[in-house]
Amino acid sequence: MRFKTLFLACLCLGATLHSASADHAGDVSAVLARIRLPQGFHIALYALAPEARHLAVAPDGKTVFIGARGDKLYKVAADLKAPAKAEIFAPNEKFALPSGPCFAPDGTLFVAEFDRILKFAPASGGGWDEDHPKAVVPQGKLVPPETSHGHGLRVCRVGPDGKLYVAVGQPHNVPPKDKMALYNQWGMGGIIRMNQDGSAREVFARGIRNSVGLDFNPADGVLWFTDNQVDMMGDDIPPEELNRAPRAGMNFGFPWYGGGHVRTHEYADETPPPDVVFPEVELTAHAADLGMTFYRGSQFPAEWRGVFIAQHGSWNRTVPVGARVVFVPMRGGKAGASIAFAEGWNTGKTPYLGRPVDVAELPDGSLIVSDDQQGALYRIFYDGR
Repeated sequence: MRFKTLFLACLCLGATLHSASADHAGDVSAVLARIRLPQGFHIALYALAPEARHLAVAPDGKTVFIGARGDKLYKVAADLKAPAKAEIFAPNEKFALPSGPCFAPDGTLFVAEFDRILKFAPASGGGWDEDHPKAVVPQGKLVPPETSHGHGLRVCRVGPDGKLYVAVGQPHNVPPKDKMALYNQWGMGGIIRMNQDGSAREVFARGIRNSVGLDFNPADGVLWFTDNQVDMMGDDIPPEELNRAPRAGMNFGFPWYGGGHVRTHEYADETPPPDVVFPEVELTAHAADLGMTFYRGSQFPAEWRGVFIAQHGSWNRTVPVGARVVFVPMRGGKAGASIAFAEGWNTGKTPYLGRPVDVAELPDGSLIVSDDQQGALYRIFYDGR
């Protein structure tokens, strides 16, 4: 019955798009029928959005923004009655990898791109002023001009302090030693923060290889983040990371450590900084942990109120891992070991049936999951049946 319902919903959405999208929606419905979830949870197609990456739900809960790999940013109405149709946001603006949208509490939209950050003010009649964005960080001023596009997808969050936090990845698997001074100067391989107008920019955290998942713990306002670790060291090392940064100035160990306590070959002869902070949780090696969110709602049972993480899936492992959503329980401010929550996109071989990128919470307490391989968003909800 659930497969039939999803199939009809997908056909309904397809009718509002061109015929190729209708065919694709049917393909997605077949994939969703394979997804395994804990008892009482269900998954359904929420929207189609090309190369769907990171997600941001507007403070009023009425609109979901979807970053992408290309030059377009998308939005969908948060209508839970039927799958939504993605629309291009600010069609006159040529974005460059607008992977990471995020919101301030007043509804100001920030878009973190490869080498700049834009903001769109709320419009007086509703929505946003799509034709007059302001550059918080102008083009060419976020990273050095000669930087390659490796690890070039940015994410952002506005913190409880009102400042804008942006994760900026290292552009290498392991950076050459002669580049480290430059990267440290720009805050690459770290998390930078600034005022919402771009002033008072500083490096909040260092020693990070490539974080593309940030969120603040609603219990205490502390920043947590995922970190993708070094490739080509073996199938089972180094681990991916979930980290906690309660204050500015912390160093999380990269490139001396390739993930967890595993030393990199390139920096094995160097003494690491004395104050390296190791991860709160070590996650499956090469699973590519990307977007994350603390669950704040009440729809899910109490045992599922913690951190949800989208694992994009490995590309350099003998047997692929990841391509799923995992859950990290939180008890008394401490994180436990991760467990599988939504899986089935990984059949044990590549290509995957889908590749989750990010997770976000809707006002009713359900989750949405983005999938850049399928170009789709899914809604996961709980009804106990």
